[in-house]
Amino acid sequence: MAVTSPSSTIPRASRRGTSPPAHRGRHRMRRLGLLLVAPALVVLVVFFVVPALRLLWLSVTTPQSGFGNYTAIVTDDVALTIVLRTLGMAVIVTIVCLLCAYPYAYLMTIASSRWRAVLLAVVLVPFWTSLMARTFAWVVLLQDNGVVNSLLRAIGIGQVRLLGTTAGVTLAMAQVMLPFVVLPVYTTMRGIDRRLVDAALSLGARPVTAFLRVYLPLSLPGVAAGATLVMVLSLGFYVTPSLVGSPQQSMLAQFISVQVNQLVNFGGAGALAVALLVLTLVLVGGVQFATRTKGTRATGTSIAGGAAL
Repeated sequence: MAVTSPSSTIPRASRRGTSPPAHRGRHRMRRLGLLLVAPALVVLVVFFVVPALRLLWLSVTTPQSGFGNYTAIVTDDVALTIVLRTLGMAVIVTIVCLLCAYPYAYLMTIASSRWRAVLLAVVLVPFWTSLMARTFAWVVLLQDNGVVNSLLRAIGIGQVRLLGTTAGVTLAMAQVMLPFVVLPVYTTMRGIDRRLVDAALSLGARPVTAFLRVYLPLSLPGVAAGATLVMVLSLGFYVTPSLVGSPQQSMLAQFISVQVNQLVNFGGAGALAVALLVLTLVLVGGVQFATRTKGTRATGTSIAGGAAL
């Protein structure tokens, strides 16, 4: 007669300290979660993965098989200049947005509730306005006889050519991108416990030191999230550079449009689009890695976990 040990009759879930009903409940919740995520996955595959794979296929098969389109990006001076110009413009716009957005977001955190609502409306009203309308407004403002040049002449600087230049494109793009930095930085700053800064001041730290050593590191997740958003959006920006800038200052999205609509070079356009996608993924991954590593070293947890990247 076979003898069965008591432990062999215990259900597997019970051995792990989980009752069978609880195990089945978690299993149902996991299946429900998959069903809820399924529509989003279908949309992602149909509208992103499939077109991206199609672009990748065109880039290595048109006009002939091979990596000639990718080699042309590196060897063609025009394409390489446009790629570097796009990167430089994205970096400049990101820096301008951070310099403007950080003190503005800090002012929102210390203002009264009434003034905070006003400051928030100043950020959100342009954000809700059509991008085309804002861009055409900048075309009017930056003309030689526009408001900006009239103001510069009035204060004695004289007329400055802004429309069709890099400075004009940077100014317009920074204004369009500013809400993407202000909102995440403000959200992060609202969660900072100001008693930590008060504690640093009570221990003898100067205000500048308390800000740099306590407040600034705690606000970095919002800064990283906003900078990443602006950088990624600037890399593929089309409307504002095409209307405010000039063909001599075209960016990567404009160059891709020319390749498709005028030169019918789908292979070259696909290679440029894939390069832009890879560049964006590398940028986002690098920011995630940097913020995660910094947060882990500083606090033992990931500061990127709280950033809406």
